[in-house]
Amino acid sequence: MTLGRMLVVSGPSGSGKSTICKRLLLDPRVVFSVSATTRKPRPGEVDGRDYHFLSADEFRARIAKGAFIEHAEVFGNLYGTLREPMEAAKARGQVYLLEIDVQGANQLRALGEEGVYIFIAPPDFEELKRRLSGRGTESPEVLQRRLHKAEDELRERHRYDHVVVNDDLERAVGEVRRLAGLDPA
Repeated sequence: MTLGRMLVVSGPSGSGKSTICKRLLLDPRVVFSVSATTRKPRPGEVDGRDYHFLSADEFRARIAKGAFIEHAEVFGNLYGTLREPMEAAKARGQVYLLEIDVQGANQLRALGEEGVYIFIAPPDFEELKRRLSGRGTESPEVLQRRLHKAEDELRERHRYDHVVVNDDLERAVGEVRRLAGLDPA
């Protein structure tokens, strides 16, 4: 049996990384990493499917036990990737997909976690602003915070194995699939 691999996908909010990841998950060889978080569930989110929702105390206890391969604080909430599901998926020969922020990806790299690291970038910053504003889901303050974070994240893209510019969704999905080893080159 072929050992699986970890696929790390990062990019600023509004880059299209979640849409690309959803498309990758249509392939049965891809398993999604369900992150743990201390933030409250949003309407429609289900524990264990969207996130593992934990109290801050439970999250910290799991950190102390070494249950996370990475964890970070983002906008006042803790987020992390549990170790056991990744190891199980890789042992089954599957692609373990992590959609995580730059901070988490940097932690994985620093720990020597092998995988394919892909940064999803918008065509340009103006397009990113347009996409985020077009959502209409954030207050002006939250939007500004996301844009500032996006600027910081875009400066980190050189740390990734590959940068995929999402200017055309079909092309971007195809490129990520090829880089992940899901489609022949």
